[in-house]
Amino acid sequence: MNATSAPLRRSPQGQAMAPESVPIPPEAFERTGGTVLTWLGMAGFLLNSRGTLLAVDPLLEGFDMPLLIDFPIRAADVPRLDAVLVTHSDNDHYSVPTCTALVPVTRRFHSTQYVAGLMRKEDMPADGHDIGDVLTVDDLRITVTPADHAWQNDSPEPGQRTFRDEDCCGFWIETPDGTIWAPGDSRLIRDHHLEMPAPDALLFDFSDSEWHFGFEGAVEMANAYPGADLLLHHWGSVDSPDFTPFNAGPETPRDVVVDPQRIRVLAPGEPFHLGS
Repeated sequence: MNATSAPLRRSPQGQAMAPESVPIPPEAFERTGGTVLTWLGMAGFLLNSRGTLLAVDPLLEGFDMPLLIDFPIRAADVPRLDAVLVTHSDNDHYSVPTCTALVPVTRRFHSTQYVAGLMRKEDMPADGHDIGDVLTVDDLRITVTPADHAWQNDSPEPGQRTFRDEDCCGFWIETPDGTIWAPGDSRLIRDHHLEMPAPDALLFDFSDSEWHFGFEGAVEMANAYPGADLLLHHWGSVDSPDFTPFNAGPETPRDVVVDPQRIRVLAPGEPFHLGS
């Protein structure tokens, strides 16, 4: 579905809600003839590229805020993953309960050096990467991209470490069927976010938050890649009408994004075929 045709649900407080969740069936984890992306809700995605399975920022249980969605699958029902990619340590991206539950079925976890260190303390098989590193998972080539999301330094807790830009990242994922960019949570980095090669699909965070792209920055980024499908996330999942990172609505970018038909309003659990 797209931004012009999707029926928009709203909470009693008027917050935009994601379409009703669709359960993810077992066959979603089987070998496919192409590359399929499935929104997990929140900022998470499942990627099945011809049988190679990745989860990006999966959160399937144990969140500490009230939700507007049902998760489309339980972590205990995930049969296998070749890799889990985590962009940063915020608990809506690095869910310790979810990742712990996924350990028995996951070959490897990948994140920044900082987050991988946290994972190893939880006995997760994790590799840490620097910005610019390239890793491979079967036929997939994944580049670690920069992010600017060290929001903790604005209001440090007593004894808190100083967070660094390289503690957060994005992932540029090259598949046999096209390129997917998961830029992670970040403020806009103009000489990076606006100057990449054109991806085929962009995992699109369009919330109006000062530690995210901001609405204007997100639109600028989307229009820098006018051929990319925009898979909306980071919206409609958390009951937080007054918290900007979670309360964007998919109707807001429709009139300012070049070719709004490429705005993909997925339900949690709904598959999207890359290149469709």
